[in-house]
Amino acid sequence: MWERRAGRGKENIGRRQNAASAGEAADAPVAAWRSPIHWLVGCGILLIAGIAIGTTMVVGHFRDRALVNSARELDNTILLLARHFDQQFEDMQNVQADVVAHVPPAALMSPDAFRTVMSGAAMHDMLRAKVSGNLDVAGINLFDADGTLINSSVVWPVRPVNIVDRHYFQAFKSGAATSPTLIGLVQSRLSGSWAIVLARRVEGPNGEFLGMLSRGLAPATIEQFFSSVSLAEKSAISLFHRDGALMARYPHMESIIGQNFKGGPLLTLAERNGGSGTLRFESPVDHQERIGAVRTLSNVPLVVIATTTVDVALADWREQTRFLIIAAGLAALIIAVMVTMIVRQMHRQHQAVQRRLTLQKRRLDTAVNNMQHGLVLFDRSQRLIVCNQRYIDMFGLSRDVVKPGCTLHELITHRKDLGSFTGEVDSYCREFLESISHGSMVQSQLDTEDGRVILFQFQPLVEGGWVATMEDITERRCAEQKIAHLAHYDALTDLPNRVLFRERLEQELARTADGHQFAVFYLDIDEFKSINDSLGHPVGDELLKEIATRLRGCIGERDFIARLGGDEFAVVQSAVRTQRDAIELAMRIQDAIRHPCDCHGHRVDTDASIGIALAPQDGSDLDQLLKHADLAMYAAKADGRRTWRFFEPKMDDRAKARLFMEQDLRQIVGARAFAEGGFEIHYQPLLDLRSDTVTGCEALLRWNHPQRGPISPAEFIPVAEETGLIVALGEWVLATACREAAHWPAGIRLAVNVSPIQFRSHTLALNVATALATSGLSASRLELEITEAVLIRDDDVALSILHHLRAIGVRIALDDFGTGYSSLSYLQRFPFDKIKIDRAFVREMTDVDSSSSIVRAVVDIAAARNMTTVAEGVETERQRELLRTLGCTEMQGFLFSAARPSSEIRALLAANRGIASSDGAREAAVA
Repeated sequence: MWERRAGRGKENIGRRQNAASAGEAADAPVAAWRSPIHWLVGCGILLIAGIAIGTTMVVGHFRDRALVNSARELDNTILLLARHFDQQFEDMQNVQADVVAHVPPAALMSPDAFRTVMSGAAMHDMLRAKVSGNLDVAGINLFDADGTLINSSVVWPVRPVNIVDRHYFQAFKSGAATSPTLIGLVQSRLSGSWAIVLARRVEGPNGEFLGMLSRGLAPATIEQFFSSVSLAEKSAISLFHRDGALMARYPHMESIIGQNFKGGPLLTLAERNGGSGTLRFESPVDHQERIGAVRTLSNVPLVVIATTTVDVALADWREQTRFLIIAAGLAALIIAVMVTMIVRQMHRQHQAVQRRLTLQKRRLDTAVNNMQHGLVLFDRSQRLIVCNQRYIDMFGLSRDVVKPGCTLHELITHRKDLGSFTGEVDSYCREFLESISHGSMVQSQLDTEDGRVILFQFQPLVEGGWVATMEDITERRCAEQKIAHLAHYDALTDLPNRVLFRERLEQELARTADGHQFAVFYLDIDEFKSINDSLGHPVGDELLKEIATRLRGCIGERDFIARLGGDEFAVVQSAVRTQRDAIELAMRIQDAIRHPCDCHGHRVDTDASIGIALAPQDGSDLDQLLKHADLAMYAAKADGRRTWRFFEPKMDDRAKARLFMEQDLRQIVGARAFAEGGFEIHYQPLLDLRSDTVTGCEALLRWNHPQRGPISPAEFIPVAEETGLIVALGEWVLATACREAAHWPAGIRLAVNVSPIQFRSHTLALNVATALATSGLSASRLELEITEAVLIRDDDVALSILHHLRAIGVRIALDDFGTGYSSLSYLQRFPFDKIKIDRAFVREMTDVDSSSSIVRAVVDIAAARNMTTVAEGVETERQRELLRTLGCTEMQGFLFSAARPSSEIRALLAANRGIASSDGAREAAVA
């Protein structure tokens, strides 16, 4: 009696309760509204505090990151500088080493010999040559063992200069120097300016001190290079000796050049940290807090230091901080303003809510009494609280009885008195209260005597009691029934559809466990697509409805028929005892379908291909059984249509083989690996029946599968056409055959078959032109063979494509003439160059019921329209003589030659050309 609907939450219950008892809610005191305001103000304060704390943390993070970035920038700068000066000093050392290497051996014998040999003009020229092209570094000076200048690359003759008091000279002289090269900062004897001197010791074979080489570099040159580096304001770059002497600085400070800063923080860091590092420190030069980076040169005892003040490093940070503080202040101000505005708005809304509640109470009373649903609300004591007018009218009740305070028992008793309730009141109330006590929605349905359908929904309330709605769902019930019918029945034929068919089939399969047998028939209407395309869809629909009617008359009471879609039908034949039962039904179905149909004034003849699978022997699984019936239907279609076939296991094998073949074709075509996949083209000669000479060859595709061996074109060509792969395959055949024919004698033509699928691709003319242009084959030597199937559908478009091909210059042949529709209108609308007579007519020419008259008619038609004819499948001399007598132009067949690969066809054409030349010469001699 009751139907429960679970899954509805208490939130939904509360909503229904609120809607039903809004009148009471309007009279209750409104909850205090200040508590949300307190929460809002508190949240605003916390948000402002969070902004302040977050801003402080971000400012601190940005400051640390600014200092780190500044230190990284300085470190990168001195890294580049160190590499530059390493290279420069290395070049200076290399020049000095080169000069030492070119000192004559005689000069190394003694200090006197060194002084004598090295003070000459030739040595001056050598020194000049060594330093030419380098203007940034001073020339090379050569001193003897007494410190006297004996030669120079700068001047000649040299001036009287002695450096015996220089520390580097004294170190070389005394042997205290641990390195052959020393560097130092000195003041010039002449100009008084500072110079960085790189000195190199010259010694004899026994280590005797002979003299030294020196080369100077002005600190101003280094400082000028420092100035080219882009640094911030108050930044400085300095070059120190490892002993602490300041050798150069930018910006330049003359007063501190030469001073020793041994023990400075960055120099100490360089010694302690392996020669490089960064540091924050107080500068010993300007006593400002700085960030510095230091790096020691690799080849000389020099240190490059770059520094900048912390103030400069934090300049961008101060701008960011100013922006963040302003933004944070604005955000806090905005929050304060918004909180203030929201509080004022909430106050206004509170007042408006009070007014709306009063209005809504009146409106709710009006709405409840004018709603389409009946509504009643009971409290936990089973007494009526609310009852709208719709409920009173729905059952014709009296307001004197049905009013607030009325009990459930009194209400049901009143309905029974009026005839809208049938049953025992006490039992109903007891069962209803038991059902509603579980806390889930309860539904029930009432079919009234006047044909109406009323749906009851009872929803328990949290605090006890329930709310009930009643609805006139008669139209909805009808609509649901219609939808259910459409979901299981075909809209056109009103037959069960695929869904209901599978359900019924599952029921039949379940009965096979008890020994029940049945048959599944798959029907496909033959040539239905042609009927649809030629006569239109309304005629096709009418034919399907007529076939459905006839099928209903063929089946038994327990049989089942369905339309699966398109032109496919299915029949389940129950209680099949023997295979003969299924055969008889198949024959009845075909007899019924074969009768002509009158569809909108058109006489339509049709038939069906039927596949039959028996259960359980052909399959105990639903999908397997349907698959087998489908395979049997396709077997019937493959055997010429208009017949029926039972499923056989080998059909499944053929389907799998066809699937594997399709997969192989897709792989080969996708990779464009036609030759690698086993495809090759053979060529069958065409023989002129008058001169017995070869006039051309027809290109025939062969497939020697790498694993499965040779596959007949009758097997793989239909698969390629059904899948559309014939387009790419045909393009390859055309291009390959044209390249091969370009090597044949000039008079030999090439014939290539064109599939209807290729023809509908609308790129045939372009592909032909491309193949001719690529191969160099003359267009007049190419002959395209098409079948009548190309012209059956949309023949205007087909004829347009044929005219495009004719404009290119290729010849067009009509293949298999006489086996299809053979409409002579095609020959009138397009001037074909050749008609090919099918091998079926050639084979029957020598029989009692000869087809010679048909062949003669075709030859006469072709001759009347200046077309040549070629007969296919000529295998006997008798056939050739008859064809020659009837006036046929050419022949091809095993009598002359089977199709041959390209290597053999070239030899055949060459031999035939020689024979033709000999025959021509013989005829000329006789004449």
